[in-house]
Amino acid sequence: METTNIDILDNYRRSQDAFDAVLSVVPTDLWGNASACKHWSLRDVAGHVTWSLEVLRHHLAGHDYITDVGPPGSTNPGALAGDNPLATWRAARSTTAHAIVEETLLEPAPAWFVDRRPQSTLADFVELSTLDTLVHAWDIGSAVGIDVRMEPDLAARSFSLARLIVIRSPTTFGPKLTPPPGADKQARLLSFLGRAI
Repeated sequence: METTNIDILDNYRRSQDAFDAVLSVVPTDLWGNASACKHWSLRDVAGHVTWSLEVLRHHLAGHDYITDVGPPGSTNPGALAGDNPLATWRAARSTTAHAIVEETLLEPAPAWFVDRRPQSTLADFVELSTLDTLVHAWDIGSAVGIDVRMEPDLAARSFSLARLIVIRSPTTFGPKLTPPPGADKQARLLSFLGRAI
């Protein structure tokens, strides 16, 4: 069945719900701890996902959001999360939510994204953000002992997308790992992205 822009928005919001649920139970004294995302703390991961919201918000307002803090592979994206990563994330999500509607997904993606994926629309960027948000919810949750379970259809869609677009480098995605026997889509997605489960 073909994925519609309504589906893309729904998937994105569901991934955000999952991320919010994880952030809401992280103890305040653990934000500096290492996450399952190599090189980044829990605060860094929260800052990176907040960065993607800022990219969307600025783009939809007609502005580029240019910063060395926050993009994939950047150092210290936790600076964007501040002292209260949950509150910072929720504020960014709230201010961005009203601007992302079905019609906006037809617009071109941010210029730097189009440079990498010619003719990309905002729908393509939002789908990538869904994958990113979903996996980073696991990166944070698993590091603090939370059993993060992705909704099966989101995991399946994200796995399909990851196999098409992932480029591996020392600062982004590590080598693909072998999933355990009988692995579900979530385990296969995480193993494909180099996460040890």
